[in-house]
Amino acid sequence: MMEDSEKIQSQLPNQEFDYFKVAKILLSRWYWIVLAIVVCYIGADVYIWYTPKVYQSQSTLKLDDKKNDISNILGDVSNQDKTSKFQSETYVLRSTSLVTSAVKDINYPISFYIEGRIKVKMVELYPQRPVNIKLLHLDTTVLYRDQITFKPLNNTLFELTYKWNGKENKSTYAFGETIHIGNNVFKIDPTGNQDKTTYIFSFNSIQDLVNRVRAELGINEVGKNTNIISLTITDSNPQFASDMLNAIMNEYLRNDRVQKQQSSDQIINFIDDQLDTISSKVKLSNAALENYKQQNKVVNIGSSADAEVSKAAQLESQRDVLQIQARMLGEFRNEVIANKNDSPISFPLENGTDAGLSTLILNFNSAINQKNSYLQTYNTNAPVIDRLNELLTKNKAAVISYTGKVVNQIGQKLKYTNSQLAEANQRIAMLPVTEQKLANLTRDFEVNDKKYTFLSEKKLDAQISRSAVSTLASIVEQATPNFSAVSPDEHNIRRMAIFFGLLIGLGLIVLIRVLNPYIYDKETIESLTSIPIIGVIRKFSTTKENADEILVLSQPKSIFSESVRSVRTNLSYLASEKKNKVICITSEVAGEGKSFVAANLSSTLSLIDKKVILVAADLRRSKLHKTFHVSNDTGLSKYLSNQATLDEIILSTGQSNLDFIPSGPVPPNPSELLHTDRMNQLIELLKDRYDIVMIDTAPVGLVSDSIPLVRLSDINVFVIRSGKSKYYAATIPQRIDNEYNLDNSVIILNAFEEDLLHSRYYTTRFTSGTYSGRYYYYSDYNGYESSGYYIDNKKKWWDIKGWFK
Repeated sequence: MMEDSEKIQSQLPNQEFDYFKVAKILLSRWYWIVLAIVVCYIGADVYIWYTPKVYQSQSTLKLDDKKNDISNILGDVSNQDKTSKFQSETYVLRSTSLVTSAVKDINYPISFYIEGRIKVKMVELYPQRPVNIKLLHLDTTVLYRDQITFKPLNNTLFELTYKWNGKENKSTYAFGETIHIGNNVFKIDPTGNQDKTTYIFSFNSIQDLVNRVRAELGINEVGKNTNIISLTITDSNPQFASDMLNAIMNEYLRNDRVQKQQSSDQIINFIDDQLDTISSKVKLSNAALENYKQQNKVVNIGSSADAEVSKAAQLESQRDVLQIQARMLGEFRNEVIANKNDSPISFPLENGTDAGLSTLILNFNSAINQKNSYLQTYNTNAPVIDRLNELLTKNKAAVISYTGKVVNQIGQKLKYTNSQLAEANQRIAMLPVTEQKLANLTRDFEVNDKKYTFLSEKKLDAQISRSAVSTLASIVEQATPNFSAVSPDEHNIRRMAIFFGLLIGLGLIVLIRVLNPYIYDKETIESLTSIPIIGVIRKFSTTKENADEILVLSQPKSIFSESVRSVRTNLSYLASEKKNKVICITSEVAGEGKSFVAANLSSTLSLIDKKVILVAADLRRSKLHKTFHVSNDTGLSKYLSNQATLDEIILSTGQSNLDFIPSGPVPPNPSELLHTDRMNQLIELLKDRYDIVMIDTAPVGLVSDSIPLVRLSDINVFVIRSGKSKYYAATIPQRIDNEYNLDNSVIILNAFEEDLLHSRYYTTRFTSGTYSGRYYYYSDYNGYESSGYYIDNKKKWWDIKGWFK
């Protein structure tokens, strides 16, 4: 079987891809494409109509890249990566605390709506407040979240409609009356000009608004490696979007300024605590010094003693400053140890901060900001978060270790200062008692006075620094309401509707072709078998499946009749060496028009002076007798069963040179009768009397009745009906020829009507040397209806479908 298949395949004619045919196939159902586009376009309009419009407001914020004092000292070492800075500032801008503060700034406790053109659509009226509602008590823990409909009845009364416990509640109130809905208490006062419009309102919780804003807030860099970022909010209300953007930026700048002032505030608070203690010491030491001078009547100490006192006072001041620094570093170290790696750290004494410690602090804070930024995208167990936690742990340990080293260095300096101070005290102790006492009092006063002066200067510096703090960000462009909707994108949706309509229309054409199991044109047959086609019989407009009319006689000038004549011509040249021919006509299944073809072929053959007899050899359900309007009481079945003679079963059709043998009554054993010698003898007898014996057999795909007749005939005509026969039918003649070693089968394509949708997009080329089969010239008469040679009705101008056939 494989060898036979390869043989058939090698004999198939060459078929070339025809792009023009493809275009014609797609255009053959242009109205499907148009309909699909129209449906999709209408669907797009309905979607646009029902979809709420969404607007986008935009603002621009510049993150200044100026360095602070420590950064200037450290140079490029402390520069943060711009990407990390952008991510950290994005986290700050999206933070719940900042957005919550911004929401509070716009003061939007109640939302007002009005029904749109479609009842399911409501339009938010922000910033308008058409109903004068005064909140007396708003319980945010059990806030009433459903919508409330306000309908004014007259200048004194109004109606509120709301749901309570799953039921709709309608109540009438007077303006100014206290209203209780759950734990929420409010009243509605009349406006100056009370209109009759129905409004809808609902109470807002701060958290709901925060979630609404955070979900709609977009932050992007204007350009790569720039310090300018773009902030957008997409919302159904353009005014609300722009107001929220401006509130967020203002809150961000205020928060940034507060963060920058935090260091100076820490310095001022620490110095205030120290000044309170030292101030009293200065007063006491000054009073003790003056009392001693008055009691001992001493004005000043000697010059040598004065030098020793001044030196001791200076050393003691240095010792106190070192002790303050050590105390500050100790408190800072405890703060770092208590930090859970989730908030930045700061060291207040900027001017006294060690450069290496400043670098470590900046690295730690940078990693904190990067972690907070990544937590917006990744969960806490993500590998990138684990790596950042490891980095934070290392940076934290480095800060603690370095702080300990700095404290140790201060301790060494303090130890040295104390030794110098001890020597100075020894020299003072060698002075006379009066000068020694005066020197000690003078030194205490000078030390406390210098400490007070030192701290006062530091406080002044911190206050000046605080007042000079400016935010490192600035607003480049304020947000303004954008009343051009960004969603739905009407133009894009309509373009996509046209595109998908076109795609659906073309896809439907392709799908129908893929699912089609039937043969429609000769190119499809030629692609399936090497059995030659001897003609294409056109479909006649009045032809029925079981026609009772021989159209070749009743419509001799039609395209149908001409196509039958074309088959007759090719049929005449088959088995030309035979004087008398036996032609067997069969098909795969019933309904493919074999009897109709047999009747019309017999009739047209009789017109060329050929003596023809048509035998109805389908003993099961032949209907040929209806075509010739004769009785079926006597026929082939009675002859084969020895119940009638040959002359008794041969009937005249009334047409010259054409006789007819009906099938006769249906016998109980039709297949056995056709296999008898009496059937062979009948064919031989008929060949002696007639030039052509035309035998209409049973379908070969349903029963085996026709096989003996096929083997006895000179020409086997296999009928394939356009739009009725399946692909498998085209392979049957080839299989019969191979099985019974025959070489006399031909194919007729019956009831052909050009349908481009199902036509094959290949064109057969018989000039190729790869095709070694027989080929017969014939035409399918496409496009010749209006040539003037035929009487077929012309296409009506309104038959649009016919234009593309």
